[in-house]
Amino acid sequence: MIDALGIRVKSPAHPGDFLKHEVLEDLELSVTDAARVLGFTRPALSALLNERSSLSPEMALRFEIAFGLSMDTLMRMQSSFDIAQARKREMDIDVQPYRAPTHP
Repeated sequence: MIDALGIRVKSPAHPGDFLKHEVLEDLELSVTDAARVLGFTRPALSALLNERSSLSPEMALRFEIAFGLSMDTLMRMQSSFDIAQARKREMDIDVQPYRAPTHP
């Protein structure tokens, strides 16, 4: 990704990638076991970890309670990822700046 100054910057990581590698793998937890701890279905957790779904506030709160992670940090990760994805599609969005009508 290139920023406004033309400098190549790394896209933010999806929170699922972080959770998969930095939490589940470090704790040697299977997806099935982690889903049970968190109260998720296995398919829902798998979709998050494999970046096919977004982290919801409730999911982030469950990770905070179960594993001591900051819900706020996880949600900021999701927001940063979402912003970067939208920026990648910016040229495909056909919207013009609004100009208020001038009154005589």
